[in-house]
Amino acid sequence: MLDPQDIQQLCVSLGGVAHTRELTAKGASRHALHEAVRAGRLDRLRMGVYCVPSLDTAVRSAIAHGGALGCASAAQRAGLWVMPHDGVHVWMTATGHERVHSPCTCVVHWDEGVGLPAPHGGCVSLFHALKQIAQCCGEEAFFVALESALRQRRISRTVLARLKTSVPREIAPLFALAADNADSGLESLIRYRLARLGIAVAGQVEVPAVGAVDLIIGDRLIVELDGKENHDGARKRHKDLRRDALAAPLGFEVLRFDYPMVMFSWGLVEAAILGKISAGAHETVAGRRMRATTRP
Repeated sequence: MLDPQDIQQLCVSLGGVAHTRELTAKGASRHALHEAVRAGRLDRLRMGVYCVPSLDTAVRSAIAHGGALGCASAAQRAGLWVMPHDGVHVWMTATGHERVHSPCTCVVHWDEGVGLPAPHGGCVSLFHALKQIAQCCGEEAFFVALESALRQRRISRTVLARLKTSVPREIAPLFALAADNADSGLESLIRYRLARLGIAVAGQVEVPAVGAVDLIIGDRLIVELDGKENHDGARKRHKDLRRDALAAPLGFEVLRFDYPMVMFSWGLVEAAILGKISAGAHETVAGRRMRATTRP
């Protein structure tokens, strides 16, 4: 008979969460499951569903609700950069039913899962999650998550083509804009928002003596983004300021924004960028002359 530790490892091999039928099919008796719970090796989430104690809170909530973690919540758990979102997004199967649990902040999705991979480890597939983001969270959130998936090489060309035909028609043009070199969701977010204004932005451009910069508008307007996890502390601040100083003699102008500015004070960020563009800070003198001579 399998002991509690064996059963825990069995549950781990099934993704960290499993139904009774899956565990018993692998040789775990119901008595052994009960003993594994008593020994703290498994948790019983609801009738017929067990998980390892380390299973995170969001997945626990989704399963307790009667479904699987989905949409932005599943994409975030998979390691993608996602926009802030409310609640725990839960996908319910057509035959499922919602269950009462507390606390419940669940946002429920009833979209059809026919032809999609079955949930694993209490989460929908990444393809399914991206499709739900497109339908639930809108263009901006979808674009950010999509570029994060591309950057991490999490979706193949085949899956990408299939995803393009699965999202709402108005979102499909975003695939032409999406790139696989965005170093953070902030870069994706700014490129998306500026593209909506008709402003082209190049990402992760190598500048001699400076290194790779986050974004460049035109010939010489650098936009650097200080993510909340990457630029804390005096040492990193010094490094950033040094890079800005190295860029100045080369004719570059630098705008630097942090996470709260981009996420919560976009009007200020947009005004700063548009102000620089209006003043011609994004173009070299040669570029301005060329534009002037080619005007009709």
